[in-house]
Amino acid sequence: MATLTPRQKDRLISGWAIAGLALLLPTVVLSWAVVLSGDRGTQCLMYGEGCSTIPGSALYAAFWLALAAGVAALAWPRGRGTYSRAWAVCVQWGAQLALGAMTLSGA
Repeated sequence: MATLTPRQKDRLISGWAIAGLALLLPTVVLSWAVVLSGDRGTQCLMYGEGCSTIPGSALYAAFWLALAAGVAALAWPRGRGTYSRAWAVCVQWGAQLALGAMTLSGA
């Protein structure tokens, strides 16, 4: 297996950060579409019954954390802090996946 040069690592990290940012809104929209198309989501929307037990602040926090971590990974200077940028992308994707999972399971 070939090792990556620092420039290749930076490009890889930037690619994952851009992909995460590009998929953030579709993740939210599609998760809510799936939830609202089900019986429980429809009952919550129409009658206010059986709604999510997950607080909205947790959903907002996960969304803003994913957005902030992705922007931080892209704004971080290239060539320095490669591991920090990689961790920011991991936090970004973790928050984004948690947001989707909370949306799908909570409503």
